[in-house]
Amino acid sequence: MEKIRIWALSAIIALFATNLQAQVMKVADLEKYAKENYGDKWVDAAMNIARDITLDKNESLTYQEVIEAPGKTKEQLYVSLNYWVTATFKDKQAITLNDKESGCIIVSPTITSIASHTGTLNNYAVSISPVIRIDIKNGKVRVTYTVQTYDVLADISGGWLSIPESDERTYGDSKRKKDDKTNARLYDEQWEIAKHYPFVRKDPQKRTSAKAFVMTHAYSNAIIDKVEEAVRHGIVGNEDDDW
Repeated sequence: MEKIRIWALSAIIALFATNLQAQVMKVADLEKYAKENYGDKWVDAAMNIARDITLDKNESLTYQEVIEAPGKTKEQLYVSLNYWVTATFKDKQAITLNDKESGCIIVSPTITSIASHTGTLNNYAVSISPVIRIDIKNGKVRVTYTVQTYDVLADISGGWLSIPESDERTYGDSKRKKDDKTNARLYDEQWEIAKHYPFVRKDPQKRTSAKAFVMTHAYSNAIIDKVEEAVRHGIVGNEDDDW
């Protein structure tokens, strides 16, 4: 009986560790990370980051890194990364491709409210749906992270000078359905990154797009770091053949 209790306790601890380490990063923690690394003045931080970044041929924000994994086979790396992806992205619809034979995993999660800003007249909440592609070969993994647009929930009645709404306001809850006419002043927009700050200096939504850009950049770092950790040490650090 004592052995069963010890095994059960170990399983609970392992499950807790898996959930803790598998999570990429909460938005609040991501914002703290971004401020620590780039400063808390979003407009300045965005411009500083942009100095070292060139948009790709599709005018998307793309980051790519090759992670060396000497001595590890394609199959071993696939198992570790498949484990990490399925544990991290709970919405299985986010996993758009998982092909063991070709060694390719593609994930497109939605990171909600990565940035928000209340202006004089409008209130914006920005989400992103990055495309994260993981290509696997013997001894190496390539991670490609791409974002082309910001998904924006824009409440044109939510600014500082706006008259407070009744209980009908749904800002920030979710995107409206296509034919939802309950609040005509709440609508969805997609902002192309290339057409907003810091790539366009005179941007009416400069403060919102600056923070969205910095947070998107920070999330790319978090993703690549987590993939590298999974490649080198697995998701909980004990996925080896010695058991």
